[in-house]
Amino acid sequence: MSEVLPVAPSFSCGLDVTLRVIAGKWKPLILYFLLDAPNRYGALKRAVRGVSDKVLIQQLKELESDGIVVRTDYKEVPPRVDYALTPLGRSLAQALAPLCQWGTDHMEEVAQVLAERDSWQR
Repeated sequence: MSEVLPVAPSFSCGLDVTLRVIAGKWKPLILYFLLDAPNRYGALKRAVRGVSDKVLIQQLKELESDGIVVRTDYKEVPPRVDYALTPLGRSLAQALAPLCQWGTDHMEEVAQVLAERDSWQR
C-alpha cells in the first residue's frame, strides 16, 4: 500500500496565499510586534491589546506550524519562552509594513468614517 501524501490547497492568487497564512484578527499584529525583535509571551500579550490568552496561544501555534514563527523554550525555572520570526515570517512581516504605514497616514480619516458608520447603526 502506498503512502497518501496530503494535497496542497489550491490558491486563486498570491493574495489568497497571504490571507490564508495571516487569517485571524490578531496574526498581523503578532507579526508586527515580532518584527523588531523576539518577544516573550507576556510582552506580546501586553502589545496585542484585547486578545485573550486562549486566542493568542492558538494563533502563535498556528503561525509556528506554518513556519512563520519559531518558539524557543530556554528550559529554565521560572520558565522562559520567546517567539521570533523565521526568515519566511520576517519577509511576510516586511510585506505588511506598507499596510501599517497606510493605516498611520489615514488614521484620522478612517476614524471619522468609522464614527459616522457607527452613528448610522444607532
